[in-house]
Amino acid sequence: MNMSDFKPNHFSWRAQNGVATITLKGAERKNPITFDSYAELGQTFRDLSRAGDIKAIVFGSSGGNFCSGGDVHDIIGPLLKRDIKGLLEFTRMTGELVKAMRACPQPIVGAIDGVCVGAGAMIALFCDIRLGTPQARTAFLFTRVGLAGCDMGACALLPRVIGHGRASELLYTGRVMTAEEGERWGFFNRIVSAEKLEADAMTLAQQLADGPTFAHKMTKAMLHQEFAMPLDAAIEAEALAQAVCMQTQDFRRAYDAFVAKQKPQFAGN
Repeated sequence: MNMSDFKPNHFSWRAQNGVATITLKGAERKNPITFDSYAELGQTFRDLSRAGDIKAIVFGSSGGNFCSGGDVHDIIGPLLKRDIKGLLEFTRMTGELVKAMRACPQPIVGAIDGVCVGAGAMIALFCDIRLGTPQARTAFLFTRVGLAGCDMGACALLPRVIGHGRASELLYTGRVMTAEEGERWGFFNRIVSAEKLEADAMTLAQQLADGPTFAHKMTKAMLHQEFAMPLDAAIEAEALAQAVCMQTQDFRRAYDAFVAKQKPQFAGN
C-alpha cells in the first residue's frame, strides 16, 4: 500500500523521502480535533501498518499550537445530547485513535508547540518521541470540564512516562505542565526553539526513516507488547525478536559496512 499521495479530508498530510507529516487543521482555533478528524486519524494510523513507503511520521504543530483538544461546538455540545450508548461509542472511538497510534509500526515524532491540551495532550503522549518548544503548554484538563482524568489511556501511560505522583497531580488538577517541567520529568525528549521545531523533528524522523526500519518496527512492537509482561517473559520475547532481526539483510549490511569502515546503507529488510 502506497500512502505518499494520500489526501485526507480532515487534517493536513505531507510525505517526502519516507517521512509523513500530519498536522491538524483550524489554526485560528488552535487546531481542535473533531468527530471527523478523530475517525480519519484512527483509520490513517491503521492503514499505515500496510504502507511500505512511509518509514516514520511527524505529528506536528500549526500556527504556533499543537492541539486545543475536542472542539467545543463539534464535540462537547453534541455529547450533551447523547445517551450512554452514544457516549460510549464516542469514548471508544477516541481510544481507538491512540490504540492505532500505538499499533502503527512506524515511529511517531511529536513536534509540540504552544497549546497541547485535552485530547491533544493524549495524542502527544502516544507519540513515541516528543520534541517541545519553550512555549509548549500541556494539560490533561479533563477534570476542568467535570470529567475523570482517566481518558484515552492517560492513567495507564502517563505515570509510566513521568512517574505516578507527577501524573496524579496533572490528572487530578488539570493544571498546565510547563515545557521546563515536561523536559525535566521526561515527557519531552528535548526542548528546541519554535523556529527550529519543525526542522529538528523532520531531521530526527528522517534519521529514523534512513535507519534499519524493520528493526525499528520490531522495537516499537516490543515496547508495546512488553507493557504488561513479567520481566522474564519480556526477556524471552526480546530474545526471539532479536533473533529475527539477525536474519535481516540490514544486520549483514551493518556488519559489512563496519568491516569496510563505511556508514551502513539500510534498506528495511
